[in-house]
Amino acid sequence: MIRILVVDDHPVVRGGLVGWLAAQPDLEVVGEAGDGLAALAAVAEHSPDVVLMDLRMPRMDGVTATGRIAAAHPGVRVLVLTTYDTDADIVRAVEAGATGYLLKDTPLPQLADAVRAAARGETVLAPPVAARLVSRMRAPAVETPTARELQVLSGVARGLTNADIGRELFIGEATVKTHLLRVFAKLGVDDRTRAVLVAVERGLLPGPGSAG
Repeated sequence: MIRILVVDDHPVVRGGLVGWLAAQPDLEVVGEAGDGLAALAAVAEHSPDVVLMDLRMPRMDGVTATGRIAAAHPGVRVLVLTTYDTDADIVRAVEAGATGYLLKDTPLPQLADAVRAAARGETVLAPPVAARLVSRMRAPAVETPTARELQVLSGVARGLTNADIGRELFIGEATVKTHLLRVFAKLGVDDRTRAVLVAVERGLLPGPGSAG
């Protein structure tokens, strides 16, 4: 039997989950809790195999409770079950130690399978959540222009030509162009004006009228 603790601050949702899971021949609901603090006490009391954890709850949220459970009871698997699928929520829950992340529109048979998989130590992610994590991991890291590249771009911001910038920095005009091309790539732009605007937006260059 897989022992389950259901944590959700909505009594109707919690009751529905408890009733359905308890009806499965290989699943046993050993407790329930309405917030993160109660969840910590219930884990200590009942030693469940899997905790179904809501995220947004009073007193202590699901991410904090997940981290506490992972630290104090490493053998307990926490399976997040929530309506929220923002990148920040997903990453915080996974970093806290959640074994899986499901959304509340998951069909009940799939939820039961996910609980079984979590009990085996498998990572369980709802398809939209998995897609978000993959996209986040594939996203290129934001590169910051070097000090020299910003010096060149500062010259552009002051209305200097490539030749003017080269003379000011004691570098060749071709080198100025190379620096600018690298800045364009790092800022995701394709012209001088846009490069200056994006650099100012990101705080890499002072805005018009700024001191210095």
